[in-house]
Amino acid sequence: MSKKFGLGKGLSALIPEEEIIEGDSTVFKIPINLIKANKDQPRKNFDPEKISELAQSIKEHGVIQPIILNKQENIYIVIAGERRFRAAKSIGLEEIPAIIMELDNKEVLEISLIENIQREDLNPIEEAIAYKKLLKDFGLTQEEISKKVSKSRTAITNCMRLLNLDERVQEYIVDQVISEGHGRAILGINDKQLQYEVAQKVIENNLSVRETERLVKNLGKENQERIVENKNDIYYKDIMNKLENHFGTKVLINSKNKNKGKIEIEYYSEEDFERILEVFNI
Repeated sequence: MSKKFGLGKGLSALIPEEEIIEGDSTVFKIPINLIKANKDQPRKNFDPEKISELAQSIKEHGVIQPIILNKQENIYIVIAGERRFRAAKSIGLEEIPAIIMELDNKEVLEISLIENIQREDLNPIEEAIAYKKLLKDFGLTQEEISKKVSKSRTAITNCMRLLNLDERVQEYIVDQVISEGHGRAILGINDKQLQYEVAQKVIENNLSVRETERLVKNLGKENQERIVENKNDIYYKDIMNKLENHFGTKVLINSKNKNKGKIEIEYYSEEDFERILEVFNI
């Protein structure tokens, strides 16, 4: 996937001759003013306090582990080690040890994603956005992503489902006001505004994930009963119960008039979706 970087005529003037050999990789001392952060870096949130602590450590001990850079024309883009780069830059370090690699955009994102996941540096929303980018922009399958990041397809699917939350609820997860588990529970609500209102209720009442699940379930029951009561016909409730027993999941019937309406069948993971399709013999 990666290739050792060969020195060109112009590059030799930019990189000092001093280099450190570390295993099969050459570690160069790269001027910090030639390095830029990766705008497609999956991780968007960096704790200023932790960066400051790392900067103090670098002051005392130097940069022990090289960062990884991708060469683009006359500059270098950070692939891995952005915290070290930011910390070193904040204390005025003029150069930083780095390994140079030649990668395309997909490979850059893959390495950045894998490094952050392995270090558990990404919040769930950042992780979900990175998965979506690999799927949509670079055409990877969930199976391929699963192998690269050593996570099950179910875990990847469930993570990406968080992007179906109202953006304000996503921000609550990013800011750790509510947990990923709370977010999954709130996904049981389709209406974005109601998702936000439930999230606020979770925060105000300091609800646990289990309590949030019960709250969402009760809201679903109320919605079912309201639909039935609006039509004043117990027939729909009986059909909903039969469909739920048949599919093993939540089903809603919204009959707008005698001739028109819709049936909603919910699923909660890719495996659950495939199971329901099997019931349809699809």
